[in-house]
Amino acid sequence: MYLAKIHVTLKPSVLDPRAWPWARPCGTWATRKSPALRQGKYLELRLEDKGLSLQKAKTRVDQMCAKLLANTQIERYEFSVTKESKSPKA
Repeated sequence: MYLAKIHVTLKPSVLDPRAWPWARPCGTWATRKSPALRQGKYLELRLEDKGLSLQKAKTRVDQMCAKLLANTQIERYEFSVTKESKSPKA
């Protein structure tokens, strides 16, 4: 079983109005300027296909991100895939 950790954020050229309400308060704590604050999504995905190699798992996650999880016109994504030894307990 593999665990994919996926981060999806808006591209730097796209304005992020959802982050604006927090930019000013964060700026007063940080540098007294509005920081480059971006809002995004974090997702975890478990792949439980027997016989699936790490490279094939990465390819599958990349395809899912590009086609389903991110709007690649305005968003970018990055991910990591690691092998899990046991199934997580509920």
